[in-house]
Amino acid sequence: MDWTTIIGAVPAWDGDVAKARALQTAWAKRVSLVEDFPEPERIAGVDVGFEEQGAITRAAAVLLDARTLLPLAEAVARLPTRMPYIPGLLSFRELPAVLEALASLPERPGLVFVDGQGIAHPRGLGIASHLGVITGLPTIGVAKTILVGKHGPLGDQRGDRVPLVFRGNVVGMVLRSKERVRPLVVSPGHRMSVEGAVERVLRGCTRYRLPEATRLADRLASRRK
Repeated sequence: MDWTTIIGAVPAWDGDVAKARALQTAWAKRVSLVEDFPEPERIAGVDVGFEEQGAITRAAAVLLDARTLLPLAEAVARLPTRMPYIPGLLSFRELPAVLEALASLPERPGLVFVDGQGIAHPRGLGIASHLGVITGLPTIGVAKTILVGKHGPLGDQRGDRVPLVFRGNVVGMVLRSKERVRPLVVSPGHRMSVEGAVERVLRGCTRYRLPEATRLADRLASRRK
């Protein structure tokens, strides 16, 4: 994997919102919802925070053993924030730092859990899907809030789930990852099915609401001990 080429695939921000949205629509057509990869030995989690009142984008990547969920390595990338926050265009703002952090890991993961949306996005290309399309890696979006879509009632038990529907399509699942805690929004990013994403998130959760991959990345990105 040529990380230099991949990092260069995220266009520089020129202020053209319409062009960025058009790119999302085009790239969304390249998203695959078919799991076509072997069971990974290594997984990664990525998340993003900001420093210096938003002037610096701080991305964290954590590499884990897929079976034990024990962390093996971590990396942080700090880059000048390239653009303002614009709803729906989060990936253009955060991906350059995320790619730098992933490139710094000692091994390529076989699957990446992303703190953010997958296809549960207005144009079907949240940050998890965008990351998957430009790297070719299987990805899963694990978000804490809903960006688009509606769902029915959700049970209180671990594993309870209900489809998230947007414009007549199931774009993810609202998942209770732990009994009586706020649910997660799980959506496939790339090379991943909806049900496969849910099962892998549940498999990746231990005592916490978040799967270990994004929980550890969140702590590192926000500099919490």
